[in-house]
Amino acid sequence: MTSGNAGPGAADEVGVRYEQDGPVATVTLCRPDVLNAQTPSMWTELGDISRKLPGDVRIVIVRGEGRAFSAGLDLSVARGGGDSSLGRLAQLSASECADQIAVFQSAFTWLRSPSIVTIAAVQGHAIGAGFQLALNCDMRVLADDARFSMAEVTLGLVPDLGGTKRLTELVGPSRALEICVTGRRISAEEADRIGLATAVVPRAELDGAVADLAAAVLAADTGAVAEIKALLTGASDRTYAEQDRAEREAQTRRLSDLLGSGE
Repeated sequence: MTSGNAGPGAADEVGVRYEQDGPVATVTLCRPDVLNAQTPSMWTELGDISRKLPGDVRIVIVRGEGRAFSAGLDLSVARGGGDSSLGRLAQLSASECADQIAVFQSAFTWLRSPSIVTIAAVQGHAIGAGFQLALNCDMRVLADDARFSMAEVTLGLVPDLGGTKRLTELVGPSRALEICVTGRRISAEEADRIGLATAVVPRAELDGAVADLAAAVLAADTGAVAEIKALLTGASDRTYAEQDRAEREAQTRRLSDLLGSGE
């Protein structure tokens, strides 16, 4: 396995570790002492990873080290006096604040890219920003001790890291509203029942289940996988006629790539 630019010490300091094994990249949140609570510096690193991701990477696995996937925003940082604290954001103009949040969002939303398939391996708590990080991934494999919560409302805030649309698409607007306004815990069993989980496995089998899923994706044709992801990702925004057209266009590209244009 080959590591990214940052060595182990640097990764532990910023709280994010990047590793690559052929076409599979693994991004690990590595602040287990605080249940992988997230900071703006971690989001900067996630954004840097997205920009430097090698072109041969087909799968990105996102995981958390230790007992939890991520306990969400590190409140000690958010309430501190730094440039990225909530107080500092509140002092910016509306456009400046929105621009800063857009930078934070980009640390999450690259996981939706059609050129890669992303898998969240979730154990323990995935709260707030942790829940949204998992939602931005294409698939979520949960250990049976996993617990989701959209807890931003408990701080008087809204989810703003790219999770609300995916949540609504997965569970519907009524259930999504209930999840977001109550901030309640969602067990792995419920997550599976309402469509938030791709699979739920015993905790000891989480890594193996994710590896098996990654292997199944790698066994499929690279171009076909990218086209299928793009088709399905955009389906909810298209009419039936538009989706039918998108299917035709995607299939035409696949036939051309596989068999030649015939000219």
